[in-house]
Amino acid sequence: MKFTNFLIFLCVSITLYAWGANENLAFSQYALFNGGYYTLITGIFVHASWVHLIGNMVFLYIFGNSLEDEVGAFNTALVFFTGGVLSFILSIPFYPGANMLGASAAIFSVMAALLLVRRPGYSFRFLSPIGPLALLYFIFNIMAVENGAGGNVAYMSHVFGFVIGLFFGARWNNKWRESLLLTILLLAGYVLLYNYLF
Repeated sequence: MKFTNFLIFLCVSITLYAWGANENLAFSQYALFNGGYYTLITGIFVHASWVHLIGNMVFLYIFGNSLEDEVGAFNTALVFFTGGVLSFILSIPFYPGANMLGASAAIFSVMAALLLVRRPGYSFRFLSPIGPLALLYFIFNIMAVENGAGGNVAYMSHVFGFVIGLFFGARWNNKWRESLLLTILLLAGYVLLYNYLF
């Protein structure tokens, strides 16, 4: 079993356990400063609803498996957990007192690392919409932060996760600037094609 698929299994299993046991495994400022250090990990795996869980697992399956194919299981785990844990901690000033849960920020780290680690070139793999989708979703979250979007979505955590992932991607690909530029051009091409067709 690939590591990414094992992560998906953990997310589903721990979420169902938390729902069934009615146990709060979410991360919070209170938990961190009152001995609940384990919530830095459990908070990543627990999700609030079926929609939250399934949506995150689809993105984790697509981006996680793609990154794992590029850099291996260990490095994928490193990105996932570093992004998830640091995003929780860095988000405390923005969401004081809030319970934070879900793999979203960790997945954003994976997305960003994949965005930069993909080798530029005329391959079907590079021309896939995965890179542009990661970039588009990051832009959406930046706009949400700028517009003060609230609700139950920690947009700032997503931004932190993405930035953390960029550091990994840049470290693993010394041609990351070329990869990023080509992905931006590819995104522009997809937008133009969409506007032309629809």
